[in-house]
Amino acid sequence: MRRVTIFGSTGSIGENTVDLIARRPGDFEVVALSGGRNVARLAEQARALNAGLAVTAYPDCYADLKDALAGTPTEVAAGPEALLEAATRPADWIMSAIVGAAGLMPGLKALEQGTTLALANKESLVTAGPLLMATARRHGARILPVDSEHSAVFQALAGEDIAAVERIVITASGGAFRDWPLAALASATPEQAATHPNWAMGQRITIDSASMFNKALEVIETHEFFGIAPEKIEVLVHPESLVHALVGFRDGALMAHLGAPDMRHAIGYALNWPERAELPVARLDLAAIGQLNFAAPDPARYPALRLARQVMETGGLAGAVFNAAKERALDAFIAGEIGFLQMAEVVAAVLDRVSRENRLNTAEITLDTVLQFDHLAREEAAKVIRGRKKT
Repeated sequence: MRRVTIFGSTGSIGENTVDLIARRPGDFEVVALSGGRNVARLAEQARALNAGLAVTAYPDCYADLKDALAGTPTEVAAGPEALLEAATRPADWIMSAIVGAAGLMPGLKALEQGTTLALANKESLVTAGPLLMATARRHGARILPVDSEHSAVFQALAGEDIAAVERIVITASGGAFRDWPLAALASATPEQAATHPNWAMGQRITIDSASMFNKALEVIETHEFFGIAPEKIEVLVHPESLVHALVGFRDGALMAHLGAPDMRHAIGYALNWPERAELPVARLDLAAIGQLNFAAPDPARYPALRLARQVMETGGLAGAVFNAAKERALDAFIAGEIGFLQMAEVVAAVLDRVSRENRLNTAEITLDTVLQFDHLAREEAAKVIRGRKKT
C-alpha cells in the first residue's frame, strides 16, 4: 500500500486526485490532506479517505475543522507551520496542488524527505526553479510534472535523449476571450474571465488562462524543469485542447501527446508512474472530432507571453518578482480595482521597477531571497495598482 499526501485537496487538482485515490481504496494510505477555508469539504474528504491528518492553512478555521472531524481518528491542525509538519510525515507520493507561491515551502520540505513530489504548483518552479531542482537532487527525491502540458512533454520524452530535442511546443486554448474583439477586453469582468471553454478549473487559474498568464508561467516552468533554452520553447493556440504538447527532434520528427481535457490524465500518470493504470477519462474519437486547429498567439492579446520571455532572459530572481506581481494583479482584478488589461501593465511595471533597483540575475537563489523578492514585488505591485485603480 502506497502512502500519499495531498496538499490543496479541496482545489480542482486536489479534487481530481482524491477522486482517483477513492476509486482504489485498497491501494493507498492517505497520510495527510490540506485545504483552505472550505473545511466542510476537507472534512468530508478526510472521512472518505480515512486520512491520518487534515490541515487547514488558516488558523481561524481550526475549530470548525476540529468540530467537523469530531469522533474520527483523523488528527486536525492549522496554519503554515502545520503544513510544513505535514510535509515531513513519511509518504511515498505527495501531490503539491496549493495554488500560488504558498506552495513553495511545503514542496521543498517534502523533497527534503526524499519522496516523489507530483508538482501541480507551477509557481514553485517559476519562483525558485534552480532551488527546487537542486533540493530534489540533493535528497534523492523525484519531481513528476502534473500540468497537462508538462506531463505531455515528460511522456513524449520517455526513452529519448534530451540533447536531441530541437523544440518544445506547449498549447493553449486561448481562454475565455480568445474570440473577443481586442477593444472589448478592457471592459471584461472577472465573472466572464472565469468561464473556460474546455477545462473545469478554479477561478484563479481560469482567469490566468484568459490572460495567458497561466501559459506564461508554463513557458518558464518548461525552461526550468526540462532545462530547455527559452528560444526552443514555443506556444500555439489550440482551441480544441486535445493536443497538450509536442516535442520536436533534430531529425524533424514531432511527437504529440493527445488526450481529453481532463486533469485526471496527468494526475493519474504521475500517481501510477512508471506504470500506466486504467483511468476514468474519455477516449478520443478522432474521426468524430474531424479536425484540429492551431494558430500563433496574438502578442497584442496576450502580453503575458512577452513578459515570460523577459523573465527568462533576465534569469535569477525575476521569476519570483513576476509571479508575485501577477498574483497581486490578479487579486486586484478579482476585487474590481483594475481592469483585465491592466494586469499585464502592473506586472510589466513591477518587473521594470524592481529590475532597475536590483541585480535580479546575480543574487543567490535561496528560500530567503525568493521570499524577500516575493514580498518586495507585492509591495511594488500594490503601489502600481493604487495609481491605476478604476474610477
